[in-house]
Amino acid sequence: MITTNRLDYKKELEEVIYMFSTGEDLSVEHVQTENDCVYVDSVTINGNAFSFENSHQPTDPLDKKRFEKRFSKLALYLALCKHYGEKLPWGALTGIRPVKMARDLGDDFERQFTDIFDVSPKKTALVREIVNNQQGFFDKNGEFSGLFVGIPFCPSRCAYCSFASEIIGKSKFVNEYTDALVKEILSLKGTLKKVRSVYVGGGTPVCLPDDNLLKITSAVKEVVENDGVEFTVEAGRPDVITEENLTLLKKAGVTRICVNPQTFSDKTLKLIGRNHTASDVIEKFHLAKSFGFLINADVIAGLEGETLSDFKNTVDTVIGLGADNVTVHTLCLKKGAKLKTETERLKVSDIDKMIDYSYDALKKAGYKPYYLYRQKYAAGNLENTGYAKDGAECIYNIDVMEEHSDNPACGANAVSKRVYITENRIERCGSPKDIKTYIEKIDKIIEDKRQFFK
Repeated sequence: MITTNRLDYKKELEEVIYMFSTGEDLSVEHVQTENDCVYVDSVTINGNAFSFENSHQPTDPLDKKRFEKRFSKLALYLALCKHYGEKLPWGALTGIRPVKMARDLGDDFERQFTDIFDVSPKKTALVREIVNNQQGFFDKNGEFSGLFVGIPFCPSRCAYCSFASEIIGKSKFVNEYTDALVKEILSLKGTLKKVRSVYVGGGTPVCLPDDNLLKITSAVKEVVENDGVEFTVEAGRPDVITEENLTLLKKAGVTRICVNPQTFSDKTLKLIGRNHTASDVIEKFHLAKSFGFLINADVIAGLEGETLSDFKNTVDTVIGLGADNVTVHTLCLKKGAKLKTETERLKVSDIDKMIDYSYDALKKAGYKPYYLYRQKYAAGNLENTGYAKDGAECIYNIDVMEEHSDNPACGANAVSKRVYITENRIERCGSPKDIKTYIEKIDKIIEDKRQFFK
């Protein structure tokens, strides 16, 4: 139980509590008082009282709110550390974007990460490495735009997945959705800033019939009028990658695709609901490579039943295949996923060693970390990191994670962002999650978005 006498940050505080394997019922009273610019936090856990004092001069109401939230979590985190005698690699940080937070804190962020928020030196150094590796890609003036296109269909549903998608073989809306999506994409023509990256994600976009996929990629080409645009399509699953749809994507100007093994264990692939084998991934990887695409491969640390040896094999195999970009995810419990309904807490043996191995092995093979994000309820409270060879960095990933560029997003459950650089704020405009509702309301969605970016 968490109570607050002035602020309601229950959601954030519950996330801090989840980080710890409590093994007992917690009764936490969180009290925050204000005296000019000095905020005092006191936390009581099962009768044990802890007090903390932090000082900050807010520059504006948004800064004040940000400070209150951060230090509320920090006070609870420090109390739990003392109560249970353990610390966590990311300390009191619970946000999705620690690299963005580092930029907000300024050149002094390393000291603040380690001395104030109790982030480990290893994770602090990783953030610094990524900040440095993003130089040359970071859009300081907000002059560019990305474009996201969502395809909410898959050949089957993975146990850990929470995306709003339907099994394509059972959906009645494939053609109607395609038509509505094309209409929304075309409505953006002439309204966008200079687009430098396009990302067609899902779901699994290439599970669409080729005619539908052609309509969508053609609409993107019509809207994005400048040359040299990074164009990524989440091919994803080898069981739906064909020579025909790869040919279509190449002709459409796609420059990058994702072929995502997640693991190279056939036993695990079956457990998580993927209807293909590890050899299928390897076969389709080589096929995609023959078309000249830059290829990203996603892998997941902490999948059910996997050992450190299993994960090492996955990382080593991806490196051996010559992936241009590798994204290493930590398994997490996501609302709406089958895994979330079956699992109360993720307790994965050697999860920290898995993440450490991926860093060491990929760095040794010539990859460098270039973007990072975190998710709630991740195994070991760890992170997701994207690695790339020189010249293979995905600009869209950097832009969307660091939130420094507008990002119009088309499709069901897509969230557009408008970034106001000088005001240090972001506005969002979301579309309905339900596919049928999205189709029925497409004209209103288009008008709302037109006003949003006006």
